[in-house]
Amino acid sequence: ALRLPVDVLKDIETIAATSERSRSWVMVRAIRYYLATEGKELLEIERAREGMLQGKFQDVDTLLDELDTLNKDDAA
Repeated sequence: ALRLPVDVLKDIETIAATSERSRSWVMVRAIRYYLATEGKELLEIERAREGMLQGKFQDVDTLLDELDTLNKDDAA
């Protein structure tokens, strides 16, 4: 179940009628758009947290050392 403000539901119904689609279709598209834009950063943060908890991370000093090595190799 999803509770929506009356004005939002009205807009969804208008879009659905105009596009000859269902309200569900309009809402799923809106949610997918949110997840691909604003929600994307939050999802990435949560995935990074999960990775940290599982020990899937690299020390920043080690990473910088590896980058320095790559830069020196490219310069040669």
